[in-house]
Amino acid sequence: MPFPPSPWHLTGDMVVSLWRVPADDLPPWPLPRGVRPWVVRRRATLLTFWADYRPGGVLAYREFLIALAVRHGRGLAGSTVAAWVDDERSLAGGRALWGIPKEQGVIALGADGRGELTANNIPPVRVTYRDLLRLPFRLPARAHLVQRLPDGRECRVPMRISGRPALGRSRVTTGAGVREQSRDGSAGRQPGVAPGASAALSVLARHRPLLSLAVRDFRGTVGS
Repeated sequence: MPFPPSPWHLTGDMVVSLWRVPADDLPPWPLPRGVRPWVVRRRATLLTFWADYRPGGVLAYREFLIALAVRHGRGLAGSTVAAWVDDERSLAGGRALWGIPKEQGVIALGADGRGELTANNIPPVRVTYRDLLRLPFRLPARAHLVQRLPDGRECRVPMRISGRPALGRSRVTTGAGVREQSRDGSAGRQPGVAPGASAALSVLARHRPLLSLAVRDFRGTVGS
């Protein structure tokens, strides 16, 4: 499946949520060598992204992504542990260019703040979001992902974004079947589901986001 070369210039809207979960709840995700979860007071940080990438960028698609905050060298980074997209080019490019473990799914994101992911062999994942405070300026941000490529090499993925932020409140729910899985994602996992994806949904099923924000009309760049 052909896909655009790096970097990808993207535009659209997204909802970002921050989760603080006990470090003991983390599955043994396959992180790059030397990368470890960022743990403060025995809690790790997860970030979830519901993104609606719209025409105007190199690709238009929808995505649900789960990233773990990690220590990378002397700084902080994110490492994607699970992701679903509704576009085959995004799936192929994310895996080949940056080692992002994307899966195929059907994602609906509405203007009313509701969204849903459905994919083979997992229960539906749903989100509801509403604004509490809209901020009257554009907010720029920079970060990077660190991923492990299929051959084991480390891949650093720089990201830049600028958009109109709003502080809000969100709720993410998953099906009961995820709660029954073990920490490594194996027990109760349906055939055909990546262990990292199953384990990530299992963690979300047991916790709630600490805070959320929307970033609207954003312009972003992934890769270099």
